[in-house]
Amino acid sequence: QGQWALRAGDAGVRQEVTGGMTISPTPLAALGASLQRSGADVLTRSDALSTAGISSRLGVIVRHRALGWSANAMIVWDLPSEVITEAGPALAALNGVTLCYERRPVSGIWPYRLYNMIHARSRTEAQEVLTQARALPMMQDVPHKVLFSTRCFKQTGALISDRKEAAA
Repeated sequence: QGQWALRAGDAGVRQEVTGGMTISPTPLAALGASLQRSGADVLTRSDALSTAGISSRLGVIVRHRALGWSANAMIVWDLPSEVITEAGPALAALNGVTLCYERRPVSGIWPYRLYNMIHARSRTEAQEVLTQARALPMMQDVPHKVLFSTRCFKQTGALISDRKEAAA
């Protein structure tokens, strides 16, 4: 069903949305203008792509450091795969956990399968969230590492394709 929902020009809409929208009273109109389309057309196409399951959501990237959230930690957990289905959603539901996902471990090198980010205003606050995470029944005594950020180089959403390619 999804493939039939795609129309000429949709790649440009999807690309521009991933690049960020202008902060304005009418962000879709501004986005449409950059694509030489109306804001209503952008909204219609975005809705159609969402309904077809091609685009799942629009999100916001918050510049957390500018808002005072300066203690950012990635926690990596060494959990067996059979526990992930229960542990992942429980961890993701904690206040202060802003991202949670699974990755494949590398045998003999990197055993960590479950990852989560904590964004907090202080290291103490981040440690409090970690304490809550470690208290979850399936997370007790699980080997883990805490990796605090020390410097930010870039933060953007994922781009679907090169801008020149998307415009074609």
